[in-house]
Amino acid sequence: MDNKRRMWLTAYAPLIIWTVIVLGLGSGVGSMNETSRFIRPLLEFLFPNALPETLTLFHGYIRKFAHFAEYAVLALLAFRALAPFKHKYAIALVFAACVALLDEFNQSLNPSRTSSGWDIALDIAGAAFSISVLAVFAILSRAGSGTADRRNAPPGY
Repeated sequence: MDNKRRMWLTAYAPLIIWTVIVLGLGSGVGSMNETSRFIRPLLEFLFPNALPETLTLFHGYIRKFAHFAEYAVLALLAFRALAPFKHKYAIALVFAACVALLDEFNQSLNPSRTSSGWDIALDIAGAAFSISVLAVFAILSRAGSGTADRRNAPPGY
């Protein structure tokens, strides 16, 4: 029983922890005012002659890229946890999309945050990107080994 518990923890604990982090960043802790405490000084150091408006624009780009990246990681961890399941690619993507919807809903209830459908689209794009990369690697791996097994192939293969 101990080995089974360890296997479950190694599969699901990273996913659960990362999901909590993602949802935590959707709170006031992840607001632009809060992230500007460390991002703004870094930008000022890197671009000492930049106008304040330019630094604000760069800060916004960094925050949008963070959406993409955090959901790409979320989908990777979901895929890893769901490895034994038949439709792991689709389930991982749907899981990430559900977390994105929940995150934006929570942000809509927080006065220090704004909620946006574009952020949901960006979150899902990050998740879809990482799932697509995994699918391509799986296809190339099977093609390289000469043991393409269509039963475990991603949808559309």
